[in-house]
Amino acid sequence: MSETEIPDTTSSPAYTLWQLVVYFLKLGTIGFGGPVALVGYMHRDLVEQRGWISEMDYKEGMTLSQLAPGPLAAQLAIYLGYVHYHILGATLVGIAFVIPSFFMVLGIGWAYVEYGGLPWMQAVFYGVGAAVIGIITMSAKKLTEKSIGKDKLLWAIYLLLAAITVITKSEIASLFIAAGVVVWLWRCKLKDWKNGGTLAALNAAPLAAAGAMAGGAASSSTLVQMALFFTKAGAFVFGSGLAIVPFLYGGVVTEYQWLTEKQFVDAVAVAMITPGPVVITVAFIGYLVAVVWGAVIAAIGTFLPCYLLTIIPAPYMKKHGKKPGIVAFVDGVTAAAIGAIAGSVIVLAQRAVVDIPTLIFAVGTAVLLWKFKKLQEPVVVIGAALISLVIYPMMH
Repeated sequence: MSETEIPDTTSSPAYTLWQLVVYFLKLGTIGFGGPVALVGYMHRDLVEQRGWISEMDYKEGMTLSQLAPGPLAAQLAIYLGYVHYHILGATLVGIAFVIPSFFMVLGIGWAYVEYGGLPWMQAVFYGVGAAVIGIITMSAKKLTEKSIGKDKLLWAIYLLLAAITVITKSEIASLFIAAGVVVWLWRCKLKDWKNGGTLAALNAAPLAAAGAMAGGAASSSTLVQMALFFTKAGAFVFGSGLAIVPFLYGGVVTEYQWLTEKQFVDAVAVAMITPGPVVITVAFIGYLVAVVWGAVIAAIGTFLPCYLLTIIPAPYMKKHGKKPGIVAFVDGVTAAAIGAIAGSVIVLAQRAVVDIPTLIFAVGTAVLLWKFKKLQEPVVVIGAALISLVIYPMMH
């Protein structure tokens, strides 16, 4: 090994595969706050507190999750499962992370169809949506402090991406790549780094796999249409789980007219008030269209590309991720990604904080989590939901 390479310290895991699976099963069951909060929990729990995952492995996972299409939190979970336990770890972790919220959404979908809408959901989301802003604000703060440090170039990239995200209200994947290239050129321009093909391989693999999965002709069968549509959504939508919402709206409401606009808004609300990945809203949509089989097909169609586009390039990231050029590239992409996450907090706050009570929910949650380090987020979410059920009727 050359002196310029960083040694690989990940060969002896300090945990069993079962422990990791149980952790992600728990996170999928009680992890509120959407993608921003979920990636923050993973860093806090697995990197900082337990030391199961190294900082470098986490950054590599964040980079891969940002470069490949699909839901951010689910991809990062799958990659972290791959770090020490490869395909088996990635598979079991991915299932454990998604399955709790899938069954919750399935139950809510049954109640929604059986009892005709969920009016109580508006009351719950009024407070919970605002409290979630406080949760993700603290997660973004911790990620920023840990990953950006005092590097002026990384701070510049971070602030630029935060501003762009706020202005455009979207995450632009090409800017993540550009940020990585900028940091790579800045740090390595005077060094003889001859493995440039590695970056091309890292980026070509997911794109090639995405193209392969997109093939096939549409069918008149609704279930086949759903399978093709949701697979396309999982294979070609970049950014956090929320980034898939506009794409879903265009297909589900406008093109295929499977749902009404009100049903679609309710589907997004279900995703926000349930733990686990936000993109699980596809299961609720699938249930409304074709009951249980619709939910299963929508979920598999969305998450299978996410899974494949993580494990296919993962070996390249693990093999070459410690080289100085890749480290620089990863640092640049990570700074850009966390900047986009910080910007998304502001975008989400504009939608969730609509009056004085919701402002109190958001600020109060952030203050509670800042003052009481051991306070669990689900406790805050449940408290916000109960309070919201009381005050929402008074406000509306």
